[in-house]
Amino acid sequence: MASGNMKDIKRRIRSVESTMQITKAMELVASSKLRRAKERVEQARPYFYALQETVARILRENRLSSAYTGGRTVKKSLFLVIAGDRGLAGGYNSGVLKLAAAEMEGKDAVVITIGKKAQEYFGKRDYTVLADYPGVAEHMTIADTHPITEDLLARYRAGEIDEICLCYTAFVSPMTQEPRMVRLLPVALEEGGKGEKRAMAECDPSPEVVLNAIIPEYLCGTLYGAVVESYASEQSARRMAMESASDNANEMIEDLNLSYNRARQAAITQEITEIVAGSGAVGS
Repeated sequence: MASGNMKDIKRRIRSVESTMQITKAMELVASSKLRRAKERVEQARPYFYALQETVARILRENRLSSAYTGGRTVKKSLFLVIAGDRGLAGGYNSGVLKLAAAEMEGKDAVVITIGKKAQEYFGKRDYTVLADYPGVAEHMTIADTHPITEDLLARYRAGEIDEICLCYTAFVSPMTQEPRMVRLLPVALEEGGKGEKRAMAECDPSPEVVLNAIIPEYLCGTLYGAVVESYASEQSARRMAMESASDNANEMIEDLNLSYNRARQAAITQEITEIVAGSGAVGS
């Protein structure tokens, strides 16, 4: 009986050790990918911030009449949602998908997804998905964003959609990832922004023409920045999840080893008892 119990415990120990090898390997892979992803984030942020500041400055210093600055009732919204291509990343995917679903609540909304998990989530539910882009986040370049943003702008200018929103996960730190939603179009100056005072910029031939020329690049830069931030967030979340899984597996192995030693001790005690009892019976 005790021997059978010891075999079961040994079998469980081998199973958990095998699982821990996998989680350790995935943790190392995620750590390696995270280092490269952080470099991409650091390279993309200055470009994104420069575009954002340029658009904000034009809006701040001029009263514009542009198709990109609003002036029409929002009847249909388009949500561009970025999630991962794989699971085993803690709450990374569920966080951004829940945020997107909450933001779409009560709106006549259509979706474009980046990432297999976003594709699966919205494809299985009552949403109209216009396009899917799975498996592109790891190697996406700024040039890869052009077809996506051209499609968005064409739909917006044609009046098919009145609002474009982007849901992604911001890479705050290796320990913190934050799901966010930003409205790409129509562009608007955020209230309460504190910027240093600068000389008025001259826009030639006009602020409207300059803004209309910048908007496509602004969308490309923002989308690219969101993709690299999301990818870095995914790798960071996966690294933490696999580290936690490896720690839990190690604790399980320690508990199982303790149970095995107790069962082994009980088996030895039982054998000694049986030997003593047998010796007493022979002596009598």
